[in-house]
Amino acid sequence: MIKRTILLILFTPTLFNIQSAVTEPDTLTTHELDEVVIKGEKPLINSKEGNLSYDLLNMVRDKPVSNIYEALAYLPGVRNNNGVYELTGTNGVSILLNGELTNMPLQNLYQLLYSTPIERLKNVEIMYAAPAKYHVSGAVINIILKTPRPIDGLTGQLSSGYNQAYYASYNAGLAANYAIKDWTFDLNWTIGLNNRRNHQETYSNHLIDGARKMIEDDMVQKGDNLSNVIYASASYKRVKLTYNGQIVSDAHASSYSKGTFGEYINRYDYSQPTNYHNILMIYESPFGLSVGGDFTIYSEKRNQQLTKDDEQLVEAINHQSINKYHVYIDQEHSFNKWKLNYGFEYQHSDDKSKQTYLYPPQSGFNETLRENVADGYIGVQTSLSFGLSFNASAKAEYFNNNYLHNWNFIPQLGATYYKTPKSIFQLSLMSQRVYPQFWELHGGTNYINDYAYIIGNPKLQPYINYSAQLSYILKQKYSATLYFLFADKYSVQLPYQMTDVLNLVFKTLNLDFSRTVGLQLQAPFNVGNVLNSIPVVNVSHKQEKATHFHDLNFDNKRWSFYGALNNSFIFSQRYPVSISLDVAYITGQIQGPGRFNSFWKVDAGAKWSFGRKRCCELNLKFNDIFNTWNPKLYINYANQDYKMILHDMTRNFNLSFIWKFNGFKPQKTSIDTSRFGTGN
Repeated sequence: MIKRTILLILFTPTLFNIQSAVTEPDTLTTHELDEVVIKGEKPLINSKEGNLSYDLLNMVRDKPVSNIYEALAYLPGVRNNNGVYELTGTNGVSILLNGELTNMPLQNLYQLLYSTPIERLKNVEIMYAAPAKYHVSGAVINIILKTPRPIDGLTGQLSSGYNQAYYASYNAGLAANYAIKDWTFDLNWTIGLNNRRNHQETYSNHLIDGARKMIEDDMVQKGDNLSNVIYASASYKRVKLTYNGQIVSDAHASSYSKGTFGEYINRYDYSQPTNYHNILMIYESPFGLSVGGDFTIYSEKRNQQLTKDDEQLVEAINHQSINKYHVYIDQEHSFNKWKLNYGFEYQHSDDKSKQTYLYPPQSGFNETLRENVADGYIGVQTSLSFGLSFNASAKAEYFNNNYLHNWNFIPQLGATYYKTPKSIFQLSLMSQRVYPQFWELHGGTNYINDYAYIIGNPKLQPYINYSAQLSYILKQKYSATLYFLFADKYSVQLPYQMTDVLNLVFKTLNLDFSRTVGLQLQAPFNVGNVLNSIPVVNVSHKQEKATHFHDLNFDNKRWSFYGALNNSFIFSQRYPVSISLDVAYITGQIQGPGRFNSFWKVDAGAKWSFGRKRCCELNLKFNDIFNTWNPKLYINYANQDYKMILHDMTRNFNLSFIWKFNGFKPQKTSIDTSRFGTGN
């Protein structure tokens, strides 16, 4: 929260002259008034045409935050769940850059945001119901960046980072932008040496032949790779060309487990670098016409070797190659206070994937999955004089692939009533079609060991999310959001103990529905100029139902509570050190017929700005200090009795150093929908 103190220079008033009745001369008498101090707060939240706009740059100015990725965690309702951002009150959220949808995989996008300086941020919009003109359905976080100006020259930053979880990881990056006359250039490059380790225990009390058999397994998963992420764009007047890509090399992954059936080693080697490349071109005319198109290439080749007590069980090759192109055309007309927009979009993909078993001899697959999506939309938006503004759109979409085809109707509405800054009301309504991962549709098999394995599902259908949110914002600061979510034919991957054989199978299946009703409250406050706190409370009720989950049916319901308190401390405006202390707690939730436990965490951090004009930053962050943000899944329903305990998921220490050059100066006052990858 920013408080600005304004000192008013007061003139000295001339008072009445009092003349002595006897011999006193005329005397001018003055009275000095005390200074008047006016304290004001810059609004953190604004709303227009169904969107919420946040001054995120000022919300995190005292936090140990140096990039946009880390800053997103401080948006109201946004939560970083093991590295993936979620938006409370939605079934998933997409991230746009300057209103443009990037087709890069989610982790590439996160890496780009991680390497983008926080000073590049202008503001952030949250749309619970994104208009069709953005070519994305559902909730959206729209990150709006400042446009480089010729007067700024070359600006940017160099950064380096060290992360210590169970293993150490390292990264370095360059972010720079430049503008000259009608040209603007933007470059982000990050190289990272990544090392990870996960630990999980499973207890499968398997019912077979009328008796229970407890099968225990203690697994450690390890992985390392060298990744290069590049984002580059060049704009000339109304034309923009963008390239984003990732090359992951020297990648290795393995799991080591021991338990009831013995000791297993599962190795995954990548015989060639995993490549992702995307080229995008956009043209925006002066009369409201926008035309764009992009082309994507993705390839991955992974070899698996599974051994048990030094005996080979499985040797397989998984290969995925995807070519995808996407084109669109949009038109917008303005009529006084009204805007009319309409457009068309088409995308086609060829997924050439194969799975070959060298041992044991068994069938795999070698096929091309072709997919087409075409849609057309029409929308309107306006701001009326009595305080009501809204945007509404309707989209008709056709989808087909090798296995199914369907028509979808996707309506959207975002409305805001904003008569005075004291009270703002916002309503959002949306539907969204969610498509399964490419690899799952091939129906292949990935073995964890000779007891547990993952299988695809060619019959997996897309499901539809319906959502509604009603928000009230008081004094552009305090907010309350009531939300309703309904996912028809919702799909999820869950373990299932087979009834006829002693095997545990993980398979993604369509359920009947998933339904959630909830209320979220946020009420930031300050204690003097030292403490800034943002408490968030969310209460919800969730229900998931299935009449055909393998050979079971279930109807699971549960209330849950989430609470968080983010605190930042500044001991002096002149002292360039700030400290943060954040806590979060969540009660148990449900997934399918299973339930999760309650868990909590404490994070702490510090930021030190130094150097000439504070061009350098040193950031320290301790995440999940007590290693308590670890979920446990329990399934104890009908003939299913299964427990999974995850360890060492989020505790880590992060140290980063940043040097900002030229224009980047301290201020004084973001659903993976990419569908790529051979993992299930």
